[in-house]
Amino acid sequence: MQYAVIGQHPINQKKHILSDQTITLTGPVKKNEYPEPLRLIRYYDKETDRIFVFLTNNFLLSAYTISQIYKSRWQIEIFFKWIKQNLKIKIFLGTSKNAVLTQIWIAMCYFLLLAYIKYQTKYKYTLFYLHKIVRETLLERLNLVDILNINDKLLPKVKNTDQQLCLAL
Repeated sequence: MQYAVIGQHPINQKKHILSDQTITLTGPVKKNEYPEPLRLIRYYDKETDRIFVFLTNNFLLSAYTISQIYKSRWQIEIFFKWIKQNLKIKIFLGTSKNAVLTQIWIAMCYFLLLAYIKYQTKYKYTLFYLHKIVRETLLERLNLVDILNINDKLLPKVKNTDQQLCLAL
């Protein structure tokens, strides 16, 4: 990337900020695509012994805050990957912020309840298997202790085949 330094910001070496510069892009195409000044921050992470370079258009936050936001971004990506894998949210039922947050909170509560049950009862199978058993027997009149002792061979026998509440249409 071609750029020119047009300014410097004071740096805090105690927080491992190596440089905090205001730059402008000088490449022929890039200058036309983004003519505004940008901020280039170099940060040394002593945990990983690596230097990170961050490019932003935010001039309000401190360089250290920006470096921590970018550094934490990976943790956020891992969290959303975990949500997709463990909470089994394939689609969101609503599009508003409240609907999405409500669906995530409900899924997290369900997951935490399963984890708590697994921990308290010393359940030997995986959380996914426990989820499968609960899903299959959700509307059955079974004790939780009985559910925890079900295996794949017993599951079809436990499911209620009673058609008492079915109406013929």
